[in-house]
Amino acid sequence: MRTVSAKLSLSVKKENDMSQIDTFEAMLSRGQDSDMLRFTLGNAYYKEKRYAEAAEHLAHAVELNPAYSTAWKILGRVLGDNGQLTEALNAFDAGLAAAKDNGDKQVEKEIGVFRKRVVKQQEKQQETLQESQHNTNDQADKQ
Repeated sequence: MRTVSAKLSLSVKKENDMSQIDTFEAMLSRGQDSDMLRFTLGNAYYKEKRYAEAAEHLAHAVELNPAYSTAWKILGRVLGDNGQLTEALNAFDAGLAAAKDNGDKQVEKEIGVFRKRVVKQQEKQQETLQESQHNTNDQADKQ
């Protein structure tokens, strides 16, 4: 019984997220563009793992308001989760600067944590690439 309830709850939540996206997209199509609307849309798409759409709206939010540190933070997370690690670091760096300028200490801390994770991912990718190149060289030497 519990799993049916949990599945139903997830289904309703997903439906609500999609209707929320539809509502905000309709607002946007009526010309009600703003940094907050773009942030909200980007965040909703991010929750749905629709990274391209999320990044588009979040990038527009920070274009409209470069001091919007929370939008920079979520943009960095979207880009990082989408494997765009260099772009994620750039977004986090811009977000850190905005957070410092705004005195947003909590956002500054959060960005620092997410930024470290992306740096670790980059380092791991670099190690994997080096190992792969090393293995390729070893195989070529054996032939």
